[in-house]
Amino acid sequence: MQLRSLIVQVAITASLAACSREVEYTDQQRACIARRYGYFDAKKLDQCVDVCKTCMTGNDITCYTSCKLRGAG
Repeated sequence: MQLRSLIVQVAITASLAACSREVEYTDQQRACIARRYGYFDAKKLDQCVDVCKTCMTGNDITCYTSCKLRGAG
């Protein structure tokens, strides 16, 4: 019974960590962002979508959705 409880707790923790709004950028993505913006504000929808499309090779739909889910507005 204790093992099952531990497994459930680990699964919940992993799920919550996956829902984090913090984005981990690679060094290459950070360099791309720095070239485009002196100060990048991920909460600004236009900047977020632009960086997503340009630096992460996303498209309009996936970038817009991703940015909105992370709280850009």
